[in-house]
Amino acid sequence: MIPGMEKPFYPATARNQQPILERLAPLLADCRRVLEIGSGSGQHAVYFGRHLPHLTWQTSDLPPQHDGIRAWLDEARLPNVLPPLALDAGQPGWDAGRFDAVFTANTCHIMAWEEVERMFDGIGRVLEPGGWLCIYGPFKYAGVFTTPSNAEFDASLRARAAHMGLRDMEAVDALARRQGLALHADYPMPANNQFLAWRRA
Repeated sequence: MIPGMEKPFYPATARNQQPILERLAPLLADCRRVLEIGSGSGQHAVYFGRHLPHLTWQTSDLPPQHDGIRAWLDEARLPNVLPPLALDAGQPGWDAGRFDAVFTANTCHIMAWEEVERMFDGIGRVLEPGGWLCIYGPFKYAGVFTTPSNAEFDASLRARAAHMGLRDMEAVDALARRQGLALHADYPMPANNQFLAWRRA
């Protein structure tokens, strides 16, 4: 661990990692290289990397997050989880190499919609044929919130920053289809979240 660096810890991440793993593991059984967009604290990377040792898990995030991610990685010492790339998925033209899976959690609702569009453009560049895109987080359906608590969460996001807010699943699916991805699964998850999975033909 980085000297003097206390690992960031998010209780919600600790709670959701096992339910996500149960959905993720069957899909990624034949994959080898995974890009995680927005690794955040680094908790998911370590948990999934430990339970899916056949994968090379590439972390990424904005540079201010890197010390926290490295603190988790340095403590875990997992050979299959790689140090974070400096990646702003909301910028145009980003590229991070080639991967047969991309995973991101709780990113779409904190990014501006234009940034979500650019994230999908980049996913289209990095994802191999037959590759998986897996997204975890809260969504609306046809403009309707799935629960009152999600409506309250959306209002709190928009009060914090006008560009934030829960996205319509159908709009996100349209971005995926534009990149040659077909929806494979839409699973309800704890705490009013969804696990969405697309596969490239």
